[in-house]
Amino acid sequence: MLRGQKVAFRASKADLERLQACNRESARVWNECLRLAKEHFLQHGRWISKSELQKQTKRKFHLHSQSIQAVCHQYLFARQAAHHAIQQGHVARYPYKKKKYFPTKWAKNGFKVYENGKIELSMGIHHGKREKPIVVYASHLPKGTIKEIECCWDQGLYLAVTYEDGQKEKAYKPGKTVGVDLGEVHTIGAFCENGQALLITGRKIRSLHRLRNKKLAEIQRRQSKCQKGSRRWKKYERAKRYVLSKSERQLRDALHKTTKQFIDWCLKQSVSDVYIGNVEGVERNTRKKKRTSRKQAQKLSNWSFGKVKKYLAYKLAPHGIRLHEIEESYTSQTCPVCQKRQKVSSRLFVCRCGYEEHRDVHGARNILSKALHGTFVHWNVQTKLTYLRIA
Repeated sequence: MLRGQKVAFRASKADLERLQACNRESARVWNECLRLAKEHFLQHGRWISKSELQKQTKRKFHLHSQSIQAVCHQYLFARQAAHHAIQQGHVARYPYKKKKYFPTKWAKNGFKVYENGKIELSMGIHHGKREKPIVVYASHLPKGTIKEIECCWDQGLYLAVTYEDGQKEKAYKPGKTVGVDLGEVHTIGAFCENGQALLITGRKIRSLHRLRNKKLAEIQRRQSKCQKGSRRWKKYERAKRYVLSKSERQLRDALHKTTKQFIDWCLKQSVSDVYIGNVEGVERNTRKKKRTSRKQAQKLSNWSFGKVKKYLAYKLAPHGIRLHEIEESYTSQTCPVCQKRQKVSSRLFVCRCGYEEHRDVHGARNILSKALHGTFVHWNVQTKLTYLRIA
């Protein structure tokens, strides 16, 4: 299976400057893609194709040919994603922003890796001569066949390595099914058809978001009193980037730990299918929603449900577990026994008919019922709840 890993490296001062120059040159490729696409659309009334774009950018930049193609592919992917979003009714813009820096990618024929950690990044052939490669040294390369190397920036240069780990996905084997209700208070609420239920608290993730917002507000308040471009303004700008970078790493770690706990629980229950509620769009236009308070709007904007789904999808696949997405309207409000709806204001869903369940487990129960039966049916099994939190 393909996996990715961030790798630190060391290099000479000259090669570090060459890597920075590569990222500037990749930005020039991106800007040229924007220009060519706009001109082609104005002249012919249609978008430029992949082959035409690659033909017009070939041998025009001081990069390896595959590095130039990689930027073209990034542009085409961004354009296709924007088109898909517009077709679904979302507000989106086609790629238009020019860049000063852009990550440079080397594909399978653009680099050489040696046993001692030495990596040679090819710069291709220019003016009939093969240019001297960029040499870097990495001490913790992943074990497996390296497919791609990308030079990225996060408070410093690092290598994003894509590699094949040699493991194969397990074949799908029918087993138990699980319903999952994603939440902001409890990141994952799950219910298995055998009565086992799981709640993974999102307290750590919420605290990281609150701290980040608090620090950013403090920095921006001080920065607003400075002249833009002054030394003190730049100092606060660096502090802001540091806070964002650190909090991003902490949040990514917390989400990985959360999804890992869920995967382990699924394997313990012999699960084959996971049905997850689609909450897409709940965080959009929170400022325009009059019934949403400022605090609630901030919570919805901070909710990283998209990343949770992304992590679950690629972590479940190697174990042969299928992830299905279903529409989850009224799953948290409907009683599965008497079918009456009511909004819940506490952690417990209590109905007049006598039905009682934790609100997130109740939502997961109804999601599973809707997925399997098409309607809300009561699972006549006793809930055995497991409550987990990350360190």
